[in-house]
Amino acid sequence: MISGCAVAAKHLNPKIRVIGVEPEAGNDAQQSKRSGKIVKIDTPKTIADGAQTQFVGQLTFPVIQVLVDDIVTVSDAQLIEAMRFAASRMKMVIEPTGGLAMAAAMQGAVDIKGQRVGVIISGAMWTLRSWPAILQDERQANCFDSCQRARRAF
Repeated sequence: MISGCAVAAKHLNPKIRVIGVEPEAGNDAQQSKRSGKIVKIDTPKTIADGAQTQFVGQLTFPVIQVLVDDIVTVSDAQLIEAMRFAASRMKMVIEPTGGLAMAAAMQGAVDIKGQRVGVIISGAMWTLRSWPAILQDERQANCFDSCQRARRAF
């Protein structure tokens, strides 16, 4: 998704900064961008199931290298905090992968103070039935396992 967003954003404003966000446990794109070659990782253990990729695509990687300025990461706990914030304050139910950028903005993974910022919130892979594990697991350390159990139950 980041390559398409970067193409559109840079077309509209070549000076715009495009920052990608991945879960800490699955930073294949971040490692690839920084090393200049596609890096393969084990399947990440993260609640952001849409970002459980092992490596970036051969067609999208050159776009990422040229048009994406940086890629940062957030923890599952930070992601859960963003999801809870979206639900309680914005009245939006967002799935984990779709909340990565919001979590990065909220946690200061990217310095956005005093800047005009666009944050893409996307995705609809989770159902309301998946939410009890997110809302009730205050420990957050075990959320990956409890979320996976909840999703399998439905």
